[in-house]
Amino acid sequence: VQLVESGGGLAQPGGSLRLSCAASGFTFRDYAVGWARQAPGEEREFVAAIAWRGGNTYYSDSVKGRFTISRDNAKNTLFLQMNSLKPEDTALYYCAKAKPLRLGLRMNDYDYWGQGTQVTVSS
Repeated sequence: VQLVESGGGLAQPGGSLRLSCAASGFTFRDYAVGWARQAPGEEREFVAAIAWRGGNTYYSDSVKGRFTISRDNAKNTLFLQMNSLKPEDTALYYCAKAKPLRLGLRMNDYDYWGQGTQVTVSS
């Protein structure tokens, strides 16, 4: 299993970024996937998840209404559209694959992680 994130960078408060995660080594369409983040000195926080076919999505309260998770099963790619960014969104963002038949925002439901992409929100 390989998960490779991209799209991070520097954004101003109120700005937008779009993260991508290229997945390989497993049948992407058969698993839920999601995004977590970790700020320096903080615990890792799961922020968004999406079901196998993309019908069900889940968001943490901290990003609900601002972030949108989506997936392209034909291209084995996961996305996170981040709008109305805040300085507190600054973190290393990780893509994760769920265990079989698992779905949601619980860290223990995920078994593979990417290396992360840095998002910094600052003026």
